[in-house]
Formats: sequence, structure tokens, C-alpha cells
Amino acid sequence: MAMRRVLMTSLLLAGWSIAAEAASLQDAILPASVIFATSTGYWEDDGNAPAIERAPTGAESVADPEGKAAQRHGYYKLFAVRQPDRTSKVYLQQIAQTETGPVIASTIELQEFSELKPYVTDIRPENSNGIIKEPGLFATVYLKTEPAAEPDGWTVLIDEFGDITVEKATN
Repeated sequence: MAMRRVLMTSLLLAGWSIAAEAASLQDAILPASVIFATSTGYWEDDGNAPAIERAPTGAESVADPEGKAAQRHGYYKLFAVRQPDRTSKVYLQQIAQTETGPVIASTIELQEFSELKPYVTDIRPENSNGIIKEPGLFATVYLKTEPAAEPDGWTVLIDEFGDITVEKATN
């Protein structure tokens, strides 16, 4: 009977160890505070162009530090991060496609949303066909400004020149 208890305790502890390892791996992949995300759109430049124009300090650069311009391209990622007060901040990233895989080229907070202190309820791309090969981005962020209100759609548009427009949807 004692041997059986030792075996059961060992199995139980091993299970907890595996579960803790899996939980920490999940946290490293995507924080729980990221509540909605979409990857869509397409961008490209000559390798020396600045990242998104409104990029804050701390944006990563994937331009060649030796000054050799190399064509680079990638896609956009738009995501909402839940704040402690249950409102959200919305961020836009440029993801560069490199030989070693995707790399964050820049990250910006979309202040138009932060000023609203929204409760984000969804983020959707223009279509669900995956990353497109035309420059730009079009996505809709659904949000509420009061918890009990009906959600409104707001569009995030990036044109072929990289200019960002955030406005209330007009359908």
C-alpha cells in the first residue's frame, strides 16, 4: 500500500510539473492580456525607409545597420491588449519576413483608440483569405465606450504610401 502511495504521488507531481511547464510555454507565446489579434495586409520598402511613421521610441528596426539597403517586405498585425480597468489599447505592428522567420519591424499604439478608452469586442480583417500581396491594410475594430453599449465599428486603413487612417465606420 505504501508503494502504491509513493507511485501515485510521483505521478501526480510529474503531472503538475508538465502542466506548469506547458502553462509557462503558453504565457511566453501569447500573453493573456492580448484579447484580439489579426494579421493582414502587406508592406514593402527598400530597407532604409522608416518604420511606421508614428512609431514610438522602442520600435525595433530591421534595416541593415551597415547601410546596405535590402528590399524588405512583410505584413501588418493589429491587436488589442486588455488593461487592468478592462478597457483596451490597440497596437499596430509591421512584421518583416526574413530568412530566419518573421521579425517585428515596428510597433505603435493607435492613440485614436487609447483616447476613447474602449472596450474592444472584436478585430476583423477585410477578408479571411490570409495575407494579401497588395500594399496596405484594411481592418475593423469593434468597440464600446461604455460596457453596456452596443459596439461600434472603427476602420484602420493603411494606404499604399503607409499613411494610417483611423475613423468610425460609415456603413
